[in-house]
Amino acid sequence: MEGLLRFKTHLENSINTDDLEYYFNENGELRHMLTKKPFVYNYYKKEYERNHKRYKMLGDLITLYVYELLEKECNLERIPIPIDAKEEEPKSFFFMSKEGLSVPTSLLVLLQDKGVIRAGQWGQKVIFHHSLEKGTQIPYINTALREYGALIILNPNDNFVEMKEEPHLIIKKEEDISMSLPCDGSDLLRTGRKMLIPKRCCSSPEEHTGYVWDNFISTSAATNVAFIAHGYGGLVFLDLLCKKRKEVMSKVCAVAFIDSRHHSQHQARTDPEIQSWMHANCRSWVLSTKPLDRPTGSLLKLDCPKVSAGTENHELAPYKSLSSVFRFLTRSSKNRRSSTLPSRTIQTTPYKKKLK
Repeated sequence: MEGLLRFKTHLENSINTDDLEYYFNENGELRHMLTKKPFVYNYYKKEYERNHKRYKMLGDLITLYVYELLEKECNLERIPIPIDAKEEEPKSFFFMSKEGLSVPTSLLVLLQDKGVIRAGQWGQKVIFHHSLEKGTQIPYINTALREYGALIILNPNDNFVEMKEEPHLIIKKEEDISMSLPCDGSDLLRTGRKMLIPKRCCSSPEEHTGYVWDNFISTSAATNVAFIAHGYGGLVFLDLLCKKRKEVMSKVCAVAFIDSRHHSQHQARTDPEIQSWMHANCRSWVLSTKPLDRPTGSLLKLDCPKVSAGTENHELAPYKSLSSVFRFLTRSSKNRRSSTLPSRTIQTTPYKKKLK
């Protein structure tokens, strides 16, 4: 019940809560506090703008609640970036397991799709209409902490802050913006009445991921790094691979693409080294009517092997494919360790027949 009360507290602290009376029940399902019924988008008849505003406000509250779960339930640490940011400068952040990156163990990195979703979420629509278990990254986080090692939860869509007319007043907004702006933080994006300031070194999913790679992942003591990339996150990972080929190939042992938007032939421009590495170290879970893990798609060695995600729903694909994804990662990690073990030289002496 503690989790439910925390979510209610977020609602009570918001400006207008008359139509936001929702909570998560014991099964992690979003329910109305009075009727106990599931969330309904068209709460007001024939009032699209009002319904959308309500949906967005509740989505913002869910984002804050998931952040709280990551810190208090999953025991993850929030890491502000850029690391040299001034106190008054707009900052982004990501989450990391508290043991840090100094231990020579395995490291798993979660890279989500683009949109309004933030760290800890695979799909906000699934959280609204299914449950926290199916829509958040928490099942992956718990499995990784139990079976894998260190963990990083990227936050690639936290790119801007909104500034009102008063220059000193800056308020964070959860906007679906996929524009890429320079890293110097000097450019402003004006959208209607809003003025958006890009967060330095985090103004796009690609820039955010590249910054965390340069300052945390590449310098970590982890010997086996693996990525799980969903949707646009797959395109972001391949962008990182193309830009930092040698670093990524030597550090990363496995990549699980889940209904990924990457395009290896276009992004890698038919680079044979990248394509060969992807075929050997990556696997793609694609939307399909076939049962989970069944081979599907082309067998050509232009990308990576493809298997069924066990669903035709993009946002449910991570939840449906969890067990298969971790089997692949565990197997890849073991193969990497066995291939890097030092070879042993066994000295033998000639056999001599024992004299009687």
